[in-house]
Amino acid sequence: MKLLTLSDVELSHIYSPQIKQRFADVDLVLSCGDLSYSYLEYIISMLDKPLYFIRGNHANQVEETVAGSKRAPNGGIDLHRMTANCQGLLIAGVEGCGHYNYGPYQYSQTEMWLWVFSLIPSLMINRVRYGRYLDVFITHAPPAGIHDMDDLPHRGIKAFKWFIRVFKPHYQFHGHIHVYRNTTPTVTRYFDTLVINTYGYRETTITIPSR
Repeated sequence: MKLLTLSDVELSHIYSPQIKQRFADVDLVLSCGDLSYSYLEYIISMLDKPLYFIRGNHANQVEETVAGSKRAPNGGIDLHRMTANCQGLLIAGVEGCGHYNYGPYQYSQTEMWLWVFSLIPSLMINRVRYGRYLDVFITHAPPAGIHDMDDLPHRGIKAFKWFIRVFKPHYQFHGHIHVYRNTTPTVTRYFDTLVINTYGYRETTITIPSR
């Protein structure tokens, strides 16, 4: 299965008719936050593939468009605190980042622990049904100590690091940390998980494990 993962910056070669040819072989789109609903709707309409999303800390609670007010992208599936089975791929997500200025989609470390714990019942069901907890975990913020920064808005989330150590997804995709230099680390293995900063976009091919 080929994934297109996105976050944080809207790119002209994606927001254009050439997206159909450029990403014709993509099976699933995952948005890791801070992208407008209109941008995500365009991708959905052009690729006609499932799109799951979470919100970043810069997301508007209501987005005003020429088509009216929107609280989510039409056709997109909100994955915050949810798990899903998409064509055999087990995915889950948690939105937002650490709390720093009382904006929407900002949470304390304690709240992030609660969001992570809320996924556990569904993960246990996955384990019984499919022999594994999870394949892909998407978040906006990175785990603590992996791709994060020292300033308060960009500190990583402690609960995510525990989560990937315990439930062993093959991948965690995140956004939030903007990449301006090619020396910035964007792919790190932590135990059994590849943690990937998907700032802009990435294409990743995943083999779905058999039962």
